[in-house]
Amino acid sequence: QVRLAESGGGSVQAGGSLRLSCAASGYTYRTSCMAWFRQPPGGQREAVGSIFTGGGSPIYADPVKGRFTLSAGSARNTVFLQMNSLKSDDTAMYFCAAARWCSDGRTWSLPQNFQYWGQGTQVTVSS
Repeated sequence: QVRLAESGGGSVQAGGSLRLSCAASGYTYRTSCMAWFRQPPGGQREAVGSIFTGGGSPIYADPVKGRFTLSAGSARNTVFLQMNSLKSDDTAMYFCAAARWCSDGRTWSLPQNFQYWGQGTQVTVSS
C-alpha cells in the first residue's frame, strides 16, 4: 500500500511563509506524480500544484503562481511546497495526493486522477 504523510502546517500572519512536506512510503513506484490540494472551510477541494518526481517542471494553479514553489526531494518520494506571501485566502486544509502518472492538460487538477491521499495539514493565515 501507499501512505502519504504531510507536515509543516500552522498559523502565520498575512505576508508570511510556510513550508509543507509530504513523504510517501510503501509502494512508492505508484507515487511518481505528487500534488497538493487544499480545501478551505466550507469550500471545495482545489488543486494547488503537481509535479512528476521523475523530472520536469511543476504545474501550478493560477491563485498561487509566483507565490508557491513545488519541488521534489532527492529521494523522489518526498515533495515540498514552499508558500510565500501568504494571504488569508490561502487558509485551508492542505492535502498531499499521489498517482502513478501525471495527467496532461487541464485534467491535471482533477482530484479523481489521484489515488492516494494524506490526512491533511491545516494552514491558517491571519490578516
